[in-house]
Amino acid sequence: MGSFRRRAGSTRSPRETLTPAKRAMRFDGDRIRGSMDGMRITVLGCSGSVSGPDSPASGYLVDEVDTSPLVLDFGPGVLGALQRYADPGDVSVFLTHLHADHCLDVPGLLVWRRYHPNPPKGRALVYGPKDTAFRLGVASAECGGQIDDMSDTIDLRRWADGRVVRHGRLSILPRLVYHPPESCGMRVTTAEDKIFAYSGDTGMCQAVEEIAEGADVLLAEASWTHSPDRPKGVHLSGTEAGRLARKAGVGELLLTHIPPWTSREDVIAEAKAEYSGPVHAVSPGDVFTV
Repeated sequence: MGSFRRRAGSTRSPRETLTPAKRAMRFDGDRIRGSMDGMRITVLGCSGSVSGPDSPASGYLVDEVDTSPLVLDFGPGVLGALQRYADPGDVSVFLTHLHADHCLDVPGLLVWRRYHPNPPKGRALVYGPKDTAFRLGVASAECGGQIDDMSDTIDLRRWADGRVVRHGRLSILPRLVYHPPESCGMRVTTAEDKIFAYSGDTGMCQAVEEIAEGADVLLAEASWTHSPDRPKGVHLSGTEAGRLARKAGVGELLLTHIPPWTSREDVIAEAKAEYSGPVHAVSPGDVFTV
């Protein structure tokens, strides 16, 4: 089971950046050294489908000892939130898919890396599905009909279903899930064999069940309440997220990707009716360890 905590009221000055070093860790270049209770995930944004009044769209900062930080998904508003916790020039980005609410702050990251007065060295590692270079290149282009060649700034790599990616002390297993564009869920395993599962956007499918199996923490999207009229292969309901957690035997269920027009309370209630373990709906600034 993971450890979950809400962010307390901040006394940070508006210009202060809460880097991992200011969170009781020591930086050595782009590596975090020192002791941590485990892999730490900070919710940068969790609003589903669009940014919400109190949250950016999807983005989750992952910190682990002796591992450069990475962000799972990079939707609108995530770049701004990230600056509270880390230097955007230090992070790698792992995109589950290319819907706007999961990727459209990447062009802003390009601007940060290209035009910052003290630009970071090298290129940012970015994993994504097919067409990532084209889709984000169009979004970042100066004019219509052009494509920004991001290769000066980004080391872009494509996910391969079932092929593990090593990132420092972490192993990330991507699996193609059930969502309209090419989409991956991720199973992140630490050197101590702790498991964090992230559903990405998906309907119920065997792949997301395999991702979640035995996970210490499952971060599952729950975009709507349950109804037989919902389209298949798009999103999970609170009921389905709870069933997934119960069937997979996870230690803790965290609900995310709840749109502004969906009742968080109803989604939570649905999940709790299916799963007897700890259930939380995440908010920006929440931190959990695995």
